[in-house]
Amino acid sequence: MSSFETILVERPEPTIARIVMNRPEARNAQNLQMTYDLNAAFDAAVQDDAVKVIILAGNGPHFSSGHDLRPGAKNAAGVDFPPIGNWGGFAEANAHGRFAREQEIYLQITRRWRNLAKPTIAEVHGKCIAGGLMLAWACDLIVASDDAQFCDPVVTMGVCGVEWFVHPWELGPRKAKEFLFTADSWSAQEAHQLGMVNQVVPRAELSARVLELARKIASKPSFALKLTKEAVNRSVDVMGQPAAIDQAFALHQLCHAHNLQEFGMVVDPSGLHPSVRKPAAAE
Repeated sequence: MSSFETILVERPEPTIARIVMNRPEARNAQNLQMTYDLNAAFDAAVQDDAVKVIILAGNGPHFSSGHDLRPGAKNAAGVDFPPIGNWGGFAEANAHGRFAREQEIYLQITRRWRNLAKPTIAEVHGKCIAGGLMLAWACDLIVASDDAQFCDPVVTMGVCGVEWFVHPWELGPRKAKEFLFTADSWSAQEAHQLGMVNQVVPRAELSARVLELARKIASKPSFALKLTKEAVNRSVDVMGQPAAIDQAFALHQLCHAHNLQEFGMVVDPSGLHPSVRKPAAAE
């Protein structure tokens, strides 16, 4: 096991890396430290030639409750952490700095994870909310426990969906609209019926079943796995997914600008839990 501040890295087998989000007290909400810890762990697994499959899991009762809007000790993208994308201007005021920050920590870094050169499996249990969906959707396969629930409630915060906007690709256009308009939680069974989730398994068997699937994939030739993933991703790309995500990201920023004028903060405070209303104003 390797040591990070917010995650654990395990090697259940020589060919399998298991990255575990480890902020159970925060329901594995993704703060900036976790974002860059995950990125470092993913990169290390990709560069380790012995690793053929990467599992992403969460410690505690939930996979992830989304983005952590509360300020932390290290909260400045591109300042507290070296940037991984091609944007600058993180210290700029207003929309300039906010756009650069969200490009870096939400859009570009999720795109990197989606394009990792090895198969990835999301091991999802409990709640998978908003930014947690981005983590799961960046993975190639999703195996969910029978108690898992999926939700993107950000329309209640005056925003048109999370930054990695692949809802129409994951759910189909009409179901994506229903998912977003209602902000309802959907069960693992519903997600499986729509093709978003590959398998639904009993909670007690989740880790074992994911490891079994990872083992099966890892038995295949590494180069063939990499190129198969690349072939599928390129097929989706030529259908326009990257451009669609970029367009939706621009609309996401327009939502922030409107909310800032309307409420003095980048989200509608009526949709926030009271504990994060103040910190969100600084986002």
